[in-house]
Amino acid sequence: MADSNADGSPGPKPKVARLIEKYGLEGVGTDLEARWTRDENRESLRSLADWFNERLVRAALSDAGIDTIAEDTSHLYDLLRGETGSRGERTQVERRLERAGVDVETLTEEFVSYGAIRSYLTGYRDASPPAADDGDADGDRENVARTIEGLRQRTVSVTEGNLERLRETDRLEVGPHRVLVDVQVLCEACGKQYDVADLLESGACDCFASASGE
Repeated sequence: MADSNADGSPGPKPKVARLIEKYGLEGVGTDLEARWTRDENRESLRSLADWFNERLVRAALSDAGIDTIAEDTSHLYDLLRGETGSRGERTQVERRLERAGVDVETLTEEFVSYGAIRSYLTGYRDASPPAADDGDADGDRENVARTIEGLRQRTVSVTEGNLERLRETDRLEVGPHRVLVDVQVLCEACGKQYDVADLLESGACDCFASASGE
């Protein structure tokens, strides 16, 4: 039986929703929406992704019986995603966690991008940030991002429907599956490829971030 989304419509739950359910993170979805939609001190999708991933680390440690109060989960998260420390330090931490019963490979694969957070908030919870003033650059990017996300979800829905039709008429054989649609932007100047949601969230590619000293 297919999973149902928040609005009751059939279809697979987004990654963030599945992880909230898997790790028993009750209330996290509400917190994500509140942090993104509040009028003051609204958090970016990037910071929300980091916050959510740290919750995953904390939950994984707790499930393995590791004292999450004594552990610096923020530092562990940065190590596991390669944002801090040396390769040797990361390997040492991974081995220590694995000996304690943490499936490090699965955990790191489950870390979400802020594109996934956006999909969850806009598509699953039907949330949107406070309306921006006319001419506001962040608001313009938010509007474009919502438009693209709507088209992405429509592509997923149409693809799923057609695949199912082919399966029902014995014209396609495929096991349990999920349809994934990513929109990528390749900057020909710096040669780096970006998820379009990530690019819109940051407001600049690495070419301009480097030039401004960020």
